[in-house]
Amino acid sequence: MSLLARYLAGQVLAASGFVLLALLVLFAFFDVMKELGSLGRNNYELGQAAVVVLLSVPGHLYEILPVAALIGTLFALSRLVGNSEYAVMRVSGLSNWRVGGYFAVIGTLLSLLVLVFGEYVAPWSEQAAQRYKLSATQSVVAQQFRSGLWVKDGSTFINVREVMPDNTLRGIEIYGFDAEGELGWIRAAEQASWRGNQQAWDLQQVVETRFDADGIRAERSANQDWQSVLTPDILGVLLVAPEKMSARTLWRYIAHLKENSQNATRYELALWSKFINPFVIPIMMLIAMPFAIRGPRAGGTSGMIFLGILAGLGFHLLSRLLGHLGLLNNWPASLVSTLPLLVFLGIALAGIRWVDRR
Repeated sequence: MSLLARYLAGQVLAASGFVLLALLVLFAFFDVMKELGSLGRNNYELGQAAVVVLLSVPGHLYEILPVAALIGTLFALSRLVGNSEYAVMRVSGLSNWRVGGYFAVIGTLLSLLVLVFGEYVAPWSEQAAQRYKLSATQSVVAQQFRSGLWVKDGSTFINVREVMPDNTLRGIEIYGFDAEGELGWIRAAEQASWRGNQQAWDLQQVVETRFDADGIRAERSANQDWQSVLTPDILGVLLVAPEKMSARTLWRYIAHLKENSQNATRYELALWSKFINPFVIPIMMLIAMPFAIRGPRAGGTSGMIFLGILAGLGFHLLSRLLGHLGLLNNWPASLVSTLPLLVFLGIALAGIRWVDRR
């Protein structure tokens, strides 16, 4: 990488880092305000709320880095233009297209880091934050209906009264049906604990009732192993929004939904976005170029920076709009996720070409 490329990268990364820090502080403040409403519930204290806020920071970083890259590029490039440094670079033979290439490379490298961060760090921290808060407030993870949580697993239906933050299940009832759709057996357990080494649940205080031609038979046992599609990963879906899950969890949950003939569009959109959204960063950096380069000649840098930010927000609004329309109309997740990226890539390239010809 040339000296000019390293200088540009340093300026843009420094400005983007400053903007990112400011946005993280702002989002942390909003989280603190949100947690204040829970203080005092079941001895939930300010120190515990602070832990929840800190664990939520990686998730915010993953979401707002593209915006920080856009604003940072706008400020850094506008400053170079305002100080006539950019004009000197152009005179020395540096073209707008080469600058765009530098930004594309820088943005892509950032995207790869964000992709790894969003797959391993952000989902874990988000789930840890939710579990910590539920444990501190002595709450349950899920009671989606009055009768508890219902899950279909092949020919069986599972009812769980309570799911605790440590993945302990309470009040489990499993209904098994035969090929003709008739109820064959019911297995009830007071509690179940997950055995990670065996990838199975340990049912405790089990009563199994079977229905056959000879009548009704009931058997009791202190413990019983139970393998099911209902795993801690699936239970994690109840804690974290699809957009904040890891790709592995999304993939498994989508497979589970499809096996049970359920609509998985929302989770498919989240999975596609998981891989596409990080690459929004180079698009945001390219979109910033026409506004920052043209700023002083257009009658003011601040106005063009504001327009550049609006252009970046337009991308997020279009993505959300297409996402909601895709859910309503069951459009292909690949199309809904990639279309905004392609549209704004075209806009960014057209903007650079327009500025380059002036």
